[in-house]
Amino acid sequence: MSAIKKIVIVGGGTAGWMSAAMLAKLSKTSLAIELVESEEIGTIGVGEATIPAIKKFNHLLELDETDFIRNTQATFKLGIEFTDWGRVGSSYVHGFGKIGQNLGWLRLHQYWLKLRGTGKVSDVFADYSINTAAAYANRFLRARPDMKASPLNDIAYAYHFDAGLYAQYLRRYAEKLGVKRTEGRIVRVNQRATDGFIEGVVLESGAVVDGDLFIDCSGMRALLIEQTLGAGFEDWSHWLPCDRAVAVPCSFERSDAAQATSPRLGPALRTPEAGEPFTGKSALLTPYTRSIARQAGWQWRIPLQHRIGNGHVFASRFMSDDEATAILMDHLDGEALADPRIIRFRTGKRRKVWDKNVVAVGLSSGFMEPLESTSIQLVQSVVMRLIAFFPDAGFAPAQRDSFNALVDEEYRDIRDFLITHYKITQRDDTPMWRQCRDMDIPEPLRERLALWQAAGRFFKKGEELFADESWIQVLIGQGLIPESYDPFVNLRSEDEIIKYLNDISRVIDKCVAAMPSHADYIEAGCKA
Repeated sequence: MSAIKKIVIVGGGTAGWMSAAMLAKLSKTSLAIELVESEEIGTIGVGEATIPAIKKFNHLLELDETDFIRNTQATFKLGIEFTDWGRVGSSYVHGFGKIGQNLGWLRLHQYWLKLRGTGKVSDVFADYSINTAAAYANRFLRARPDMKASPLNDIAYAYHFDAGLYAQYLRRYAEKLGVKRTEGRIVRVNQRATDGFIEGVVLESGAVVDGDLFIDCSGMRALLIEQTLGAGFEDWSHWLPCDRAVAVPCSFERSDAAQATSPRLGPALRTPEAGEPFTGKSALLTPYTRSIARQAGWQWRIPLQHRIGNGHVFASRFMSDDEATAILMDHLDGEALADPRIIRFRTGKRRKVWDKNVVAVGLSSGFMEPLESTSIQLVQSVVMRLIAFFPDAGFAPAQRDSFNALVDEEYRDIRDFLITHYKITQRDDTPMWRQCRDMDIPEPLRERLALWQAAGRFFKKGEELFADESWIQVLIGQGLIPESYDPFVNLRSEDEIIKYLNDISRVIDKCVAAMPSHADYIEAGCKA
């Protein structure tokens, strides 16, 4: 059995340097790693929102969290607020972490379904999650593991960060571990005559970079996995209609942007200490991503320490580039810091993410619109899965096939979660939303939604990325309320259930009131 001696990473950016950093860290210099990138080729670099799994990745790299936050202009993220998705005027937060606590073997939402609308408990489902309540209050605190019985122990978070700065940060990290960076544009790919395996890449200068294992981080070009090997692409645009985005950063400063834009502006931004709402940057530095549904797509808003990232994801069948750009520019919190740029994409995945001796990481492996901040997660999961299935120079097909099957399953699970946001809309005000509401969906998803609609039951399969709590919040948030609830709820008295629910919302309210504002928390401990 001959070992792989050299890994060549084609392309930099977030995907390339995440791959380089983790492989260098875990191989402990036993592998030669060379990353080839060209400064002439830009990166998309709009993936600035993450999910909590990024903390595990950074932990494996042994990064200091405060140093990472300062170097990437990061802020904290408790979840995503969805506005106008269920219907125009509606809003909810998909928060990370727990929803209250279970009572017996049933989840909280089962009891809430029985008593909602009675006036005896809060009808606002967000009141039962520390993450969603804190997000609406514009407050943040890291989890308190010393307070085991408190909701403060249950706070889960991710980050908003500048993807370009994160790539630079990981580049410095990886180069210290011995990763070699080579500047140059690839003009040709050399393949082995006998089986088509990649032997090396030829640069414009004439230099040849040889390797045993190649990681394709060339973005949507998919230089190795598709242009060279022809791995194939599975198109999912019939379920996920958006195929373009326009992106632009903006400042926090504009006279008409003194207040945050949450629909719950009044109660959400009141500080118990002062009795006055947050204003200025403190109000705009929200600890959550915003996703605002528009006529033919949706707009993202991601606050960093030094700017706000904005984008409008849209379906070109229903809206022109100029219309989409105008909508985005009319809905910025501050002055634009660059010219808006159009990004074209096709939603779907490679039929084979690992083919021969090439593994595609990042956009070269496929594209899932950033509705639930999964882009960086998919980089992370493919890199970690490659490490788990790391081959020898023989590249046994069984390892490759198992790897591809697991990646395929993860992509499909995420795809179905994203489809759900579009499918369960009640909107009928524009052609795109009517099409989404009426479209056919994959059979497993149809069965899952039917089970939920009957009695609020939800059972995920395997190692799905999104937990039950994520599905529950999205389904309830967008108005898909079950027709009934689990009959075991009725084994408990109404008084017991009322006390259980009200105790949770009351304790969460007190915990949130004691938390500092998100802006103050950053200012005190991790300002860039």
